Amino acid sequence: MMLIPTHHFRDIERKPEYLQPEKCVPPPYPGPVGTMWFIRDGCGIACAIVTWFLVLYAEFVVLFVMLIPSRDYVYSIINGIVFNLLAFLALASHCRAMLTDPGAVPKGNATKEFIESLQLKPGQVVYKCPKCCSIKPDRAHHCSVCKRCIRKMDHHCPWVNNCVGENNQKYFVLFTMYIALISLHALIMVGFHFLHCFEEDWTNLLKAYGLNREEMAEAGISFHEKMQPLKVSSTECSSFSPPTTVILLILLCFEGLLFLIFTSVMFGTQVHSICTDETGIEQLKKEERRWAKKTKWMNMKAVFGHPFSLGWASPFATPDQGKADPYQYVV
Repeated sequence: MMLIPTHHFRDIERKPEYLQPEKCVPPPYPGPVGTMWFIRDGCGIACAIVTWFLVLYAEFVVLFVMLIPSRDYVYSIINGIVFNLLAFLALASHCRAMLTDPGAVPKGNATKEFIESLQLKPGQVVYKCPKCCSIKPDRAHHCSVCKRCIRKMDHHCPWVNNCVGENNQKYFVLFTMYIALISLHALIMVGFHFLHCFEEDWTNLLKAYGLNREEMAEAGISFHEKMQPLKVSSTECSSFSPPTTVILLILLCFEGLLFLIFTSVMFGTQVHSICTDETGIEQLKKEERRWAKKTKWMNMKAVFGHPFSLGWASPFATPDQGKADPYQYVV
C-alpha cells in the first residue's frame, strides 16, 4: 500500500451523489467476449480513411509511374517487393492499432458488489471515474473520445481512430515505423527517378541536337525545325505525360517528406515513453511515479512481448503481457 499525496486526486469525484456506488449500474447488455473494438468517431474515421488513401496513392505512384515503366526489371522487382511489403505491414499495423482494445476498463463496474469483492483493508483507496462510472486502475485515464477509462493511456490518436494504451501500443509503434520507412523509401526512389529521367532526356537531347550546321544542311534540317520540341519517347520514365508525371511525383515528395518527419518524431517519442515507462499523459501532467522502476529492456519486452523475436516487428503477433493483476485497482 502506498501513501497518496493530498494534492493527488486522479479525477476523484468530489460530489457526494457520485460517490454512491448505487448510482453505478453496469450496461444492461454487455458485449460478448471477442467483440471487435471500433470507435464510432467521425473525425477519427475520416482521418483513418485519409491515412489509407495516402498510402494507396503512394502505392499507385511508385508502381505505375516509377517501377512498371522502367526497363530495369531487377531494380523494379526488388524495390516493388520491398515497398509493397512495408506498405502492407504499415496498413496491417494500422488496422491492429485501430481495432484492438487499448485496455478499456469495464464500464460501470463501480458498483457496491464489485467494491465489496475487492475486499479492501482499512486505509486502502480505490478511485472512481465519474464520467464512465468505473473503478480506475492505477495509471488509467479517461478518454473523452472513447468514453472509457484506458489502462496506461498515452494519447488518443485520430489517425488510428483509437487510444494508444496498454494493449495496442506495439501496433501503433510499428505503424509509425513502417510509415516512416515507406516514406523514406519513396523519397529515395523519386530522387533516383528524377536523376535517371533527366540523364535520359539530356542524352536524347545531345543525340537529337548534336548536329553541326553542315550536317543540318545535308540532312535538310532547318533552324526552325531544330528548335521544335523533341518527340522523344518517355515510356521508360513514365506511362503518363511529363506534366502529369511531374505533378504526381511532386505530390508524392511532399507527402513522403511530411509523413517521414511526423512519424519519425512519433516513433522516437513512443520508444522514449516505453523505455522510461512513462506515458505521454503522465509526462504532460508530471504525475508522481507510483510504480516500480524497471530496466529499459524489460519495459520494451513488456510492450512487444517475451522473448525477443521477429514477432516484435510483426503486427500479427500479439504480445504476451501476462495476466492483469486483480489488485491493481487498490493502492
